[in-house]
Amino acid sequence: MALLIDTPVWPWRGRRWSHLVSDTGYDELHAFVQQHLEIPRRAFQGDHYDVPEELYARAIAAGAEPVDCRELLQRLLAAGLRVRKTRAASS
Repeated sequence: MALLIDTPVWPWRGRRWSHLVSDTGYDELHAFVQQHLEIPRRAFQGDHYDVPEELYARAIAAGAEPVDCRELLQRLLAAGLRVRKTRAASS
């Protein structure tokens, strides 16, 4: 199992966020988040969890591998686990 987390650089609502993904499957990702980070399942974003900056070190201590955002995306794509957002049809 490989859990990957990028650096918390993504701003939103006055905080910085990381993306946490698995390159092996969603079940492992959900179990990791529930056990180590206590982020609610409803926070799952289709292929990743957004992790606030204050939980970044905890995620790494629990076994997530820190990677840059490019590597995270490449490994997610290579695993076939990337979910692309669909665009609303224009009228």
